[in-house]
Amino acid sequence: MTKVSGIYAILPADLEMADLLSKAEAALKGGVRILQFRDKKQGYKRAIKRAKALRELTHRYEAMLFINDSANLAVAAGADGVHLGRDDLSDLAELRSQIGERLIVGVTCRADVAYAKAVLNDGADYVSFGAVWATTTKPEVPPLGLARLAKTRQLLPDANICAIGGITADNVVQVKAAGADCAAVISGLFADEDIESKARLLTEMWKLA
Repeated sequence: MTKVSGIYAILPADLEMADLLSKAEAALKGGVRILQFRDKKQGYKRAIKRAKALRELTHRYEAMLFINDSANLAVAAGADGVHLGRDDLSDLAELRSQIGERLIVGVTCRADVAYAKAVLNDGADYVSFGAVWATTTKPEVPPLGLARLAKTRQLLPDANICAIGGITADNVVQVKAAGADCAAVISGLFADEDIESKARLLTEMWKLA
């Protein structure tokens, strides 16, 4: 199992190509080594073009690229991994048998420890828990808080856990202290005017925590 750790930067969805690559490179220059690409608009050609451009960029920085929702797109783009939501996943064991070990597979678990145990057993490499705090990205998701994140670590001592939701430079140290292996950030990084500096701050705080 490949372990995912550190700052896990999720790029804002549906950006134009130039803006997407600009934001991605700023994060990479700041030290981020995990990027996730999300593309919610229709059109495979559009998505694969962006995914391949990000793959080329992340290679230059020796960083990992994850694709949201689509294992097929991840394979076609030569990405390192795929992140799947519960609605995107019908049979993880079957998916794993099809793709083998070439992709790192992450699964959204919200606050469901039993579901996390099941998908880990079926071949998931990491599981995400959140929202840790309320977030504008997914306002419908109730926050679970640091105490429940820490309890999740106790219940899943060997799992690779990625925390998500409302994580910023103001609380990222607390997330690591609660037992998360990585911290997924979206607006906590990409809403900043100086993405490179914010990425450097987040990555340094994580290393020192």
